[in-house]
Amino acid sequence: MFQLTWQKSSFSTGGEGECVELAAGPAGDVYFRESDRPTQVATTSAAALRVLLLGIKTGGLAPRA
Repeated sequence: MFQLTWQKSSFSTGGEGECVELAAGPAGDVYFRESDRPTQVATTSAAALRVLLLGIKTGGLAPRA
């Protein structure tokens, strides 16, 4: 088993809760979790995360009517 090093966003307020944490896995996967639920971890590829973040930043993920 490998050890993950979790990182919070620089936009995080420093308090506990409401923070998304990311960690890079040894095979290039990206792990993420909500800081107030640290045992619930999801994984994705770096490419998929990049597409998600681009969609968020450009407004491409607006809620459907």
